[in-house]
Amino acid sequence: MADKKKSDYSKMDLKRFVDPFLIDGSKECHLKSHKTNEKGGLDKETAKQILIANNERMRDLQEKLYAHDRWSVLLIFQGLDAAGKDSAIEHVMSGINPQGCEVHAFKQPSTNELDHDFMWRNMVALPQRGRIGIFNRSYYEELLVVRVHPDVFAKEKIPQRLVTRNIWRERFEDISAIEKYLARNGTAILKFFLNVSKEEQRLRFLERLDDPWKNWKFSLNDVNERAYWAKYQAAYQDILRHTSAKHAPWIVVPSDHKWFARVVISSAIVNAMEKLDLHYPRRAADGSASELKKARIALEHEHRRPAVQKKRAVARAAQTSPAKPAMRAADTPKGQEG
Repeated sequence: MADKKKSDYSKMDLKRFVDPFLIDGSKECHLKSHKTNEKGGLDKETAKQILIANNERMRDLQEKLYAHDRWSVLLIFQGLDAAGKDSAIEHVMSGINPQGCEVHAFKQPSTNELDHDFMWRNMVALPQRGRIGIFNRSYYEELLVVRVHPDVFAKEKIPQRLVTRNIWRERFEDISAIEKYLARNGTAILKFFLNVSKEEQRLRFLERLDDPWKNWKFSLNDVNERAYWAKYQAAYQDILRHTSAKHAPWIVVPSDHKWFARVVISSAIVNAMEKLDLHYPRRAADGSASELKKARIALEHEHRRPAVQKKRAVARAAQTSPAKPAMRAADTPKGQEG
């Protein structure tokens, strides 16, 4: 594959990089069966060329999405610390027109956000029609951090009688219902779980400590959270099992190799957007052709107008200026007589 031309990558069938990792609720999912170090038979250089081709395809699709103005696209990125969410968004969305794309990073909720339901801050950030919205973390944090840490859940101040042993099953139902509602109203949803191994996470944390330029990314809490690794894996397993659907599938992205993770993510986005049948708006037949013709005539006439005006001005000047009298014999200068 390394010998392929650039044009070949732009026409490549991308399903081979999507289907093995796609969870759409049609069959049982076991997170442990998904390898974190998958490479898909690619080398790093080939993956780079595929990503470049995918970026170009996505750029064209985004322009049509914006012009079509019927669909919106919601991309949700979830993963443990150092899974590569930030860099994946940066590389996969490279070259996308920023006017048609918005990224929202959801961190620890503010006091104002805690005074609303857990999905409120995400709902007000949903993408408009014709646009791509990216959630770097999302309402799924309610089923992850909040579920793993009961003290965080207590800060939500939900009436005590509503906090039953069915609370998490109800949360699954709430999220699934919202996503179905969004899909029915023209939002195409893709959810990415960047699946990284515990050992790879450890190595990336050490890299952040060794590199002064990456120290700012490190927090001692990142190390403390590793003690809850098994609980997080169980929480993700439940999320995949209860919230996967054809209209809102999960892609379990092998993320030990960032270059392959970007191929999977970009391929999934391109593949999903191509299914939307996006196209530039077609003008209605009634009168539009004549309107376009009038516009063309006006623009072309505007180009000729300065030359026409100059010619007319010269003609008017010639008509209004007095004629010169004929030279008489008496007016002939001396020395020039015949």
